[in-house]
Amino acid sequence: MPDLRPAADVLPLGSAPRPTTAADLLARLRPPLLDVLGQQIEDAHRARLDAALDGPDVARLDVDLTGLHVRVPGSDASTTDDQASREATRTVEDVRSREDATLRRLRVDAHPLHVEDVPVDVTAEVEGLRFRWVEGIDGSLSVEGVEPDERAPLTGHVRVAAPRDAVLATARRLVAAELQGIGLTLASLDVDLVPDGPRRVALQGFARVRKGILSASVRARATADVDARMVLTVRDVELSSRNPVVAALLLAARGELAKVDGRSVDLAAELPDGVRLADVRVETGETLAVSARFA
Repeated sequence: MPDLRPAADVLPLGSAPRPTTAADLLARLRPPLLDVLGQQIEDAHRARLDAALDGPDVARLDVDLTGLHVRVPGSDASTTDDQASREATRTVEDVRSREDATLRRLRVDAHPLHVEDVPVDVTAEVEGLRFRWVEGIDGSLSVEGVEPDERAPLTGHVRVAAPRDAVLATARRLVAAELQGIGLTLASLDVDLVPDGPRRVALQGFARVRKGILSASVRARATADVDARMVLTVRDVELSSRNPVVAALLLAARGELAKVDGRSVDLAAELPDGVRLADVRVETGETLAVSARFA
C-alpha cells in the first residue's frame, strides 16, 4: 500500500514532477536551502552549491560557505529564527505519492567561515542521507527527510579548525566582559592548551585583573578527555586567586564551575540511531582543531 500520510516539516521544491537534471535541482533547492542557512549565516545568498543527479538519487550535493559570517546568538536578526524556520518548511496534508531516494554524499566546505572575528575552517562530508520525494494532490513537490537507523547508518567525517591566536583574542574579549560584570577589569590573559594524546587536553590560564587601584592574579585550570567509549569528561576544574578580595568576587563563578567538574557526557548516546561516533581527535598548536569520524 502506498504511504499517503500527511508529510510535516518538508522542504518545498515547487511543482511535480521531481527534477531530472542537476540544473533543475539546484534552481529548486537553492531558495529554500538558503532560507534555512540564513537563520544562522549572514549573506547566505553568497553560498555556492553544486549537485549531480542519478535517477531519484542525488549522487552528490556540495555546499561551499567560504567567506560567509555566522550570526551570533542574541543578535537582533536571530530573534526571527523560529519564524524563518516555519516559513522555510511546510506540511503536505494530501499526499499523492512518495518516492524513496538517497543523498549519497553531502559535502560542506568553508575556508574559512567567520564566527565573530575568528576564521573557522570547516570540512564535513556525510554519506547515505535518506529522503523521499513527496508529491501532493495539489501538484506540489517536496522533500521529506528520513531518520537514519541501524540498518542504514550514516558515515562521514567533520573537521573544524581555527587559528589559535584568533581564538584566544576572542576568549580575552569574552572573559573581559564577564569580569566587568562582577566589577573586575582584565589587564592580561594567557592561556595554554597542553595535549596529552589525541583526545585529552589540559587547559591552564593565568590572568591579571584590577579593581580600582588593586591588582591581582587569577589562575584557572581544567582537563577534558574523550575515552575509547566516546565519553567526554571534564575534571580538575579550578579558578583561584591569592588575593582575598578577588577570591570573594570569584566565588559565584567557582560555584558554577564546580557543577562541571567531574561531569561526563556520552557523546555517542547523544546522537540519534544510525549515527555512530567512531572517533574524536583534538589538535593543538598554532591551529586548534576538532575532528570526528562517523562509521
